[in-house]
Amino acid sequence: MKLVPLSLVVIMLSTGAAVAGPAQPMVSISHDPLVMRLNKDEFRIAFGINGERCSAGCSGTISYRVDWKTEDGTARSETKHVGYTVSPLASRTIAVDRQYFDTAEGQHMTDVVKVRVDSITCDGRDSRTARNQ
Repeated sequence: MKLVPLSLVVIMLSTGAAVAGPAQPMVSISHDPLVMRLNKDEFRIAFGINGERCSAGCSGTISYRVDWKTEDGTARSETKHVGYTVSPLASRTIAVDRQYFDTAEGQHMTDVVKVRVDSITCDGRDSRTARNQ
């Protein structure tokens, strides 16, 4: 049996180094992504980001998948990425991505069928679909 000196235990507990279950993600998505149509095939996709646990601020990347289809029935799915920054002075922010979805530029009316977040990184750490937390 391995013995740990009491002084080391006190240091670990006072600095938060003790293991206390799974770590809470630093950031999460606060709402479903908002899709705004600007043109026949041009869209803005906005993500609300809750960064209440980022008291010193943080930044990262949202990886998401978009399912879309054109008026002629062509359907596609694409993986996209957008960066974000949570200021140390705010607990929430938004990230907006500009995207074009079409098989030929401006030739079809395109509809975004579904947007789903695959993962969120925060200063290099992966928060895996941290949603509404």
